[in-house]
Amino acid sequence: MNQSFLEALQNIFPADRLLTRDVELLPYESDALTAFQTKPAAAVLPENDEEIIETVRLCHQHAVPFVARGSGTSLSGGSLPIADGLIIGLNRLNRIKKLDPQQRIAVVEPGVINLSISEAAQPYGLYYAPDPSSQSICTIGGNIAFNSGGAHCLKYGMTSNHVLGMKVVLADGTVTQFGGESIEGVGIGPDLVGLFVGSEGLFGIALEITLRLMPQPELYRTVLAAYDDLGRAGDAVSMVVASGLLPGAMEIMDRLAIKAAEASVNAGYPDAEALLIVELEGEALQVNAEFEQLHGIIEESGAFEIRVAESEAERARIWKGRKGAFSAVGRLSPDYIVQDGVVPRSRLGEALVEIGALKEKYALDVANVFHAGDGNLHPLILYDGREAGALEKAEALAGEILALCVNLGGSITGEHGIGMEKRDYMPAMFSEEELYIMQALRRAIDPKEIANRGKMFPGGEAPALKQHGMHPLEKAGVISRE
Repeated sequence: MNQSFLEALQNIFPADRLLTRDVELLPYESDALTAFQTKPAAAVLPENDEEIIETVRLCHQHAVPFVARGSGTSLSGGSLPIADGLIIGLNRLNRIKKLDPQQRIAVVEPGVINLSISEAAQPYGLYYAPDPSSQSICTIGGNIAFNSGGAHCLKYGMTSNHVLGMKVVLADGTVTQFGGESIEGVGIGPDLVGLFVGSEGLFGIALEITLRLMPQPELYRTVLAAYDDLGRAGDAVSMVVASGLLPGAMEIMDRLAIKAAEASVNAGYPDAEALLIVELEGEALQVNAEFEQLHGIIEESGAFEIRVAESEAERARIWKGRKGAFSAVGRLSPDYIVQDGVVPRSRLGEALVEIGALKEKYALDVANVFHAGDGNLHPLILYDGREAGALEKAEALAGEILALCVNLGGSITGEHGIGMEKRDYMPAMFSEEELYIMQALRRAIDPKEIANRGKMFPGGEAPALKQHGMHPLEKAGVISRE
């Protein structure tokens, strides 16, 4: 980062919002995947759209790479800084600019905390459905970047299903609008909102996001079932799905995750090899009818104990243990890697057996916490980074789990994204041609590759576009090699 660029930043930001000293930059050196660390050259803390736009245009002019960052809860190294690059911190853009209960929409800035939207909408009988475990601290900008889901994505979908429109600044400084405030406009023309959501910051920064709100369910029925075998809990999920029921959420925790949650929040869970949490929600008449069916299925599945939350306090206690499981595992191990591969629900039991075998092969503890309803696994691989070779061993196990997911017909990520951690596994899922198209689209929007450089694509830097004839996207005028 040259001096002229820094001087230009000083014309935009006062000294207390332009960070360059090592001690000021220390909090930005890593995100929640602490195995990766990089020191940026500087960080800026904008307070409005204009400052972000001016900064992005400056980065494009000087070819300085930048990373837009919120709370830094990424578990894939997605918000890791770029050496000699710039961090654009978005936490101060935290206003809910509009909440319209008639249209059921909220217009928010990227630094708004996920849970804050539901809190603001609650007096109107509304809420924001995507609920990642970090929802009390993660920001909407990060949810947009990684298409976050959460426990209830089984019924309500991912972030992309709840974004109606966005005002964005692209990596070259162009400001544009995707979508709008009405769901009626969705499906007309190219889905540019869908292209931007989940792009991991490779296209630019969302400045203003229009979100769809949902009516609060009239009734919740939350069931906690305990099993003496992890595979049996997985089979119970298949039984529920096969019955035709569509719960709001289905989650599984294994013995190690249960132990961590108990030590952290004292959730009062049974002593079991596995716990299954199933939550029904909706209109009272329908939920009560579904509950009778669900209870019968759980009994048939071989659960040795079944608990039903009889109050909101009991429901909250059940979910507190599950939502806090990731951080709670820190009580059991100084370091851990979280994966989020996906397998078909029909092969969930098979995947759990294989993960158990891999755990024995590598002699490492693995705590399993996952969104069982959609097959999104979250194995937490425990290791001690102070031991020589421990991280490499844990990463090798993580790699085998990802390969297992792909071989079973699944994916290398469900909601955490590719980031730095899984970029070299992309060829396991995508062909050379598919990766080429992704890179070509990125370059069409960010020709200097300055937005979150080094993430997602194998090897970090996107290679030169291969000269193997005119690509169909060139014919369509979407990309150009000129």
